[in-house]
Amino acid sequence: MPQFASRFTLPLNPSRFHFHLFPSSKNIIPIMSFSSSSPSPSTTNPKEEKIPENIDPQKLAQVIKYHNETKHSFTNYARGPRGLDWANQPNPFRRYISSPLVPLLHLPTDSQNQTLSSSSNDDNIPLYSSLFTSLPPPKPLTISSISQFFYDSLALSAWKTTGFSTWSLRVNPSSGNLHPTESYIIAPAIDSVCDSPFVAHYAPKEHALELRAKIPSGSGFFNKFFPKNSFLIGFSSIFWREAWKYGERAFRYCNHDVGHAIAAVTMAAAGLGWDVKILEGLGYKDLEKLMGLHIFPEFQIPSKPVKGKFPEIEFEHPDCVLVVFPSGSREFDVNYEKLSLLIKEFSVLDWKGKPNLLSKEHICWDIIYRTAEAVKKPLTTRNAFAVDPFYGSGIFNENCYKGFTVREVVRKRRSAVDMDEVTTMDRETFYQILLHCLPSGSGSGEKQKRQLALPFRVLSWDAEVHAALFVHRVKGLPKGLYFLVRNEDHIGELKKVMRPDFEWQKPEGCPDDLPLYELARGDCRQLAKGFSCHQDIASDGCFSLGMVAHFEPTLRNNNVWMYPRLFWETGVLGQVLYLEAHAVGISATGIGCFFDDPVHQLLGLTGSNFQSLYHFTVGGPVLDKRIMSLPAYPGPEVDA
Repeated sequence: MPQFASRFTLPLNPSRFHFHLFPSSKNIIPIMSFSSSSPSPSTTNPKEEKIPENIDPQKLAQVIKYHNETKHSFTNYARGPRGLDWANQPNPFRRYISSPLVPLLHLPTDSQNQTLSSSSNDDNIPLYSSLFTSLPPPKPLTISSISQFFYDSLALSAWKTTGFSTWSLRVNPSSGNLHPTESYIIAPAIDSVCDSPFVAHYAPKEHALELRAKIPSGSGFFNKFFPKNSFLIGFSSIFWREAWKYGERAFRYCNHDVGHAIAAVTMAAAGLGWDVKILEGLGYKDLEKLMGLHIFPEFQIPSKPVKGKFPEIEFEHPDCVLVVFPSGSREFDVNYEKLSLLIKEFSVLDWKGKPNLLSKEHICWDIIYRTAEAVKKPLTTRNAFAVDPFYGSGIFNENCYKGFTVREVVRKRRSAVDMDEVTTMDRETFYQILLHCLPSGSGSGEKQKRQLALPFRVLSWDAEVHAALFVHRVKGLPKGLYFLVRNEDHIGELKKVMRPDFEWQKPEGCPDDLPLYELARGDCRQLAKGFSCHQDIASDGCFSLGMVAHFEPTLRNNNVWMYPRLFWETGVLGQVLYLEAHAVGISATGIGCFFDDPVHQLLGLTGSNFQSLYHFTVGGPVLDKRIMSLPAYPGPEVDA
């Protein structure tokens, strides 16, 4: 088995770094060098290769340009602000001024107190781990169930305060806690909410719905296409919220957050016995009309980064719409062409509310908006809507879970700021966590490829994201580099393009249906830290990882709008890791700052067939006792 040396030297201003690889069959120690002074030279020029007729080569070139220009390296970070303009920090709460506000019900968090603060006959909340094997009977669509759905997915989870600073946390995580993702519900009439079908914006600070528009009852919008007790959830992104801090790399982070939000609502829905599926055939214009986002003025993209007053930069970019429906339902007739025609009529609805201003001044990073334009998806009527049977995930060590309900796990999820360098994890727990990261479930004989298990079944494409794992503190498992293959159709290509001296051996005790492979042994804590922008958190936990996507072939074969969707898939996987960590009694954190091409060079990857899109770490958290926690509701009277 190849071994990594524990020595790792990294100068303060490195242009190269070295690590030593010890092949077990040789006495010679070859030294590998990784240049980080410039982006990978292996990026494909879209004009040089044959591009399918349905792919716009200029759009593909724009996406690849954006991805390469927003890579971090050891000597150069992606372009961004040189400091934080605190006077113009965006308001994290969008409100539609003058739109009617409908308060939702507040619910208890602890399993010891299952009674709603308002009278209800809800059954006990299911255990978190139980959802991966089967869903409970579906709840009816009521104000109580809708309240629970939002409370366990997109609501505030706590307030934090220290000194003169106070800020909110949410159930769905966000890069830098900036929350660019906005959410909408399109639903049939619900007693105590609205007496007709409606579109509403979810206001997490108030845990309330802002009624934006009423849909005529006679339109047949729901009963023509969806089963009874179904509704839609839409997501949009305000790029400015992330760009305020992160500059040009913000488009990546916004799409990570969309993925986290998709998984958050999928898990909350599962707790209510509801299934969720993306309506992938709808186009950008359909989503815009469906959520009422056509009211925003068109943003004229400047030719270069510009600072000034651009209130129109606070528009919402529609990302996706999901259908939420009772599990087991098969009564679908989603004809995307007919659905799109009906959505066109939404532009003439009486839309209520004016969006609030989030900042006084802005910086426009033009490459973000050019890339967002390039990946706008049109209506695609060939996308047949299908709901696959529910596939359960593997059970290897169910005893590792602490008996938490799904609400306790999702609402107590936090992003660790530091790891303790002490906490260890049993090998069996490690394997159990990874079994829940598989897209196709376990035990059915289905190879890993199709996204059939919770929560990945919400996505409509085959799995395109794998995980390269740095194992630091897993009892019974050698330290080293491992690889989780989440689409087994890719394994031949992966072995061919990655380092030839990787072993690709199943580790000891690994379940047969877990495609996890040991590549090389050794202490790689300093490597993990170095690759993740020198952050200790990547080396101080039980394990960390980089999510490696099947990149340019996916863009070429499935079109350029797959670019944000690859990040959504990483966000869904990241949300599973968050929840799994908390369910076994530890913590986790997503890492958006990492050195892209050095990671590829470590793995032996050249070209852009595979790219690292997101990093993550799991371990024992260090709690900052200077920070006080306050309840989510009622919160303090602040806007942060």
